[in-house]
Amino acid sequence: MEKELLSGKNMIQLNRPSLFKNSNFYSGEWRTFSKTIPVFDPATGDKIGEVPDLPREEIRKALEFAEKSQKDWAKTIPKQRARFLRNWADLMIQNKEDLAKIMTWEQGKPLAESRGEIDYAASYLEWFSEEAKRTYGDLIPTHRKELRLMAWKEPVGVTGILTPWNFPSSMITRKIGPALAAGCVVISKPSELTPYSAIALAVLAEEAGIPSGVFQVVTGQPEPIANEFLENKIVRKISFTGSTRVGKILLEKSANQVKRISLELGGNAPFIVFADANIKEAIRGGIVSKFRNAGQTCVCTNRFLVEEKIAEEFAHGLAEEVSKFKVGNGFEEGVNIGPLIHSAAVKKVDSHLKDAIEKGGKLLIGGRSHSLGGNFYEPSVLSGVSEKSLCFQEETFGPLAPIKSFKTEEEALQIANASDVGLASYVYTNDPARIWRISEALEAGMVSVNEGILSTEQVPFGGVKESGMGREGSKYGIEEYQEIKYICWGGQG
Repeated sequence: MEKELLSGKNMIQLNRPSLFKNSNFYSGEWRTFSKTIPVFDPATGDKIGEVPDLPREEIRKALEFAEKSQKDWAKTIPKQRARFLRNWADLMIQNKEDLAKIMTWEQGKPLAESRGEIDYAASYLEWFSEEAKRTYGDLIPTHRKELRLMAWKEPVGVTGILTPWNFPSSMITRKIGPALAAGCVVISKPSELTPYSAIALAVLAEEAGIPSGVFQVVTGQPEPIANEFLENKIVRKISFTGSTRVGKILLEKSANQVKRISLELGGNAPFIVFADANIKEAIRGGIVSKFRNAGQTCVCTNRFLVEEKIAEEFAHGLAEEVSKFKVGNGFEEGVNIGPLIHSAAVKKVDSHLKDAIEKGGKLLIGGRSHSLGGNFYEPSVLSGVSEKSLCFQEETFGPLAPIKSFKTEEEALQIANASDVGLASYVYTNDPARIWRISEALEAGMVSVNEGILSTEQVPFGGVKESGMGREGSKYGIEEYQEIKYICWGGQG
């Protein structure tokens, strides 16, 4: 029987209200704290609840508890780690509807997208439950007959993870999965804007049998928690997803202890469409790549580059599809575009749009805050946009699709690569030779050809240049949480 969970004017219904907690899970128990941070529904502005605003002293306690847990977890056989992770993944799927509702409530994305994210998040736990059993070492040919040489992999150690608000479940499991599989214990600091998804995951982790010191969730202001992770020698590894600006700060500070760090940072993804492409498919791919999560994804298209002879047809076709969108609360049936996360995000989208128009862009649809008010913004399409516009130079992170035409393949590549970041790129063409050329020439960690969604658990996710370092997912993801130890064994000849 469904039960109602109330907060002021706001209301959601959960089969299991116990998944929604205003407490943190650390130092072996669920804890509250005297100082709290309010969390708001971006669709209504209503307060959802309050979570602990932990000071560094409390984070230090959690780290000390993690340190005590690390040795036992590292010695847990991989097959048992795998069982824990698989149990956790299964529980996520069993509780998908509740987890999705919590996500939509705190993040704003349409409920259908939240359900999809829970599936996606669980897939990383499932994938790394298998990879836990496949961390092979090597026997190395010797250079002297009395020596035996070998190498094996060991867990890095206690890991602090810092995750953003746009994918509040999958950004966590993409890091926790490989860390736990490798034998590392984790302290997770989710975004203070969307903490409840992480807290719900901790409830399920406990149910899955994962020991209490292996996965802890703490909430609070980003800077003091990040600084404790950086300065405390208990933490041997940090994994961060977020802005390039913050990533650079973390990288610089991690150098003081030569601390292992993985960074998945900002993007400025080009979406290149050549005249030989299937235009309908390109428009379809552009829609999902640009407007998923209201454009608030690190791999979403930020710049459309379309060959001149089809640019007008593509632009009007894209605008026509955008005109069919339904904007609204993510809980409403049929909504495609939810709210942006906060008012600052709305202001950024609006400033990028106005700047593009001032520099010659033509507005085809949208162009202002939505009549719903608050954090809602009209999905917008611009054509004839200058590459000097802010929306071409910076990551917009919103429902704005700027289009610029190009004449030659060389010009398209020059514009696409004219960025300090290189996370994802998209290309639509039916020329096999061009596919190879473009894929090799694009300065990006990921290239998607004739497809608008590129991420899945079995592939390496990550960028080049200022988009970060390291890879998540795939067979390579677990290596981010491992050290290689070499053993030289004498007296064997």
